[in-house]
Amino acid sequence: MIVLTEGFLWLIRFMIGACIFSFLNVVADRLPREESVVRGRSHCTVCGRTLGPLELIPCVSFLALRGKCKGCKTAIPKRCFLSECLGGAAFVCCGMKFGCGALGILSLGGAVVFCYIGILLVVALIDWDTQMIYDRFHILILLLGMASLWLFPQHGPVDRLIGALVIAVPMLLLTLLIPGAFGGGDIKLMAVSGWFLGCAPVICAMFFGILTGGTYAGVMLATKKLGGKDHFAFGPFLAAGLMIGAVWGDAIATWYLRFL
Repeated sequence: MIVLTEGFLWLIRFMIGACIFSFLNVVADRLPREESVVRGRSHCTVCGRTLGPLELIPCVSFLALRGKCKGCKTAIPKRCFLSECLGGAAFVCCGMKFGCGALGILSLGGAVVFCYIGILLVVALIDWDTQMIYDRFHILILLLGMASLWLFPQHGPVDRLIGALVIAVPMLLLTLLIPGAFGGGDIKLMAVSGWFLGCAPVICAMFFGILTGGTYAGVMLATKKLGGKDHFAFGPFLAAGLMIGAVWGDAIATWYLRFL
């Protein structure tokens, strides 16, 4: 009985995270089109039909509708479903890693990391569509970094300052030598994320960002979907690495240092 109750609580936590990230997916979709993210009901972007309550259940509705609009039968972007799954998984991971608070949801530290991952999702989706990262997201991450000084004292101000510079400065220098190597938004993202995460996690994040971004570029070049001079959004791959670094960066760094 206890196991079933605990499992049900984790399912609720998953759905809470999925609901939040479902909204963030709407934010990422509407911001570049300069639409309000708080006014106007959810609707199909093709036929304009307002979605009913049963079509707005995170993860479940996509599967029940078989990934198609109930009205015009247009395929629903898979990233909607993937974003909701990511939100649920992120909420559960933050709960397991940083603990749950008095209400059984998330501790304050877990909530801050979850907010950071949510910002990264919006950054990744917008950058994928527009190759642009808005400065407002850098400011939000910087504010979360100020809060994390108190919540995660194991990364002191000096460590965070090194984290802000250790990746961003080489990126900036490389961009000055090779124009277009990195976008300004990518550099600022790594700077404020280094302040939020600290030195070791942001290095870990950059490793996974380069690994995933390089793999994608290699596949696209091999299949001739990209040319040698073509550019692609690197922000989503940096965001993926930063998500990993936010939750497991310290553990990965500790594991790696055992071999040195």
